[in-house]
Amino acid sequence: MSSIILGCMRHSQKSVKEVNSLIHSALDMGINFFDHADIYGGNGLCEKIFGEAVGSDSSIKRDNIIIQTKCGICPSKDITYYDSSKDHIIESVESSLKRLNTDYLDILLIHRSDALVEPEEVADAFEYLFKGGKVLHFGVSNHTTMQIELLKRYVNLPIEYNQLQFSLLNSSMISSGFEMNMVTPGAVDRDGGILDYCRLKDIKIQAWSPFQIPNWKGLFIDSEEYPLLNNKLEELGTKYGVSKTTIAAAWILKHPANMSLIAGTTNINHLTEIKKAEEISITRKEWYDLYKATGNIIP
Repeated sequence: MSSIILGCMRHSQKSVKEVNSLIHSALDMGINFFDHADIYGGNGLCEKIFGEAVGSDSSIKRDNIIIQTKCGICPSKDITYYDSSKDHIIESVESSLKRLNTDYLDILLIHRSDALVEPEEVADAFEYLFKGGKVLHFGVSNHTTMQIELLKRYVNLPIEYNQLQFSLLNSSMISSGFEMNMVTPGAVDRDGGILDYCRLKDIKIQAWSPFQIPNWKGLFIDSEEYPLLNNKLEELGTKYGVSKTTIAAAWILKHPANMSLIAGTTNINHLTEIKKAEEISITRKEWYDLYKATGNIIP
């Protein structure tokens, strides 16, 4: 399992041939993990294109790739709502399997927490899918500590993954613990200590949107809004002979939680830059230098 995951949420913008080429490029550089969701592209279009790209190519062996998808978000014409009922989870997986052109999923995640969740139903769905050989591993996405604990009371299978937004500019998981017992904005605990919880419970964190400015304002790489951060990224990039993107990715991979990083790009050069982050290890001081360059305080 590669520590860099190729996020497939933009595959609907590409042709089957282009996605096939992207998959081969990823595999050539050692990325064998592909992240989907049933809503990506609308009506599972990203899954469908990926399934056609893999299914039409006998050189891509199913056993050599890891396919993960997510379910539970239900967009409709006037509102988006959540459904983690047994029937919905099973129906979503069955549809994803058809679109992805595979008999099984390596990993299934509940995409977001459902306020109306009945954890017994999630447990029943997971058991049904596991015993039927349709899903091998399970996890969640964007879940807090207590939401996971509630599921774990009923779900007998391990909750192995939690997909969380994390980056240099979205590091509240760090600051809430770092600034504890202070009256600073970063001291606010927004997630119930999810970072330490996942480490304690052996739940692998998958970091999404690793280069985004909060509130979807674009990428922070080369953004004029963050001159101190980009200066530091450039300084370290020069030192290690890599790009700013590589350094920003290396900052995430440096954390001892041993996170995975989801790269939601369709650009081969960009993907190559991100993959290079596995090859370098910034120092502790450099890690903190980057953290401070974002505007975070160090007590």
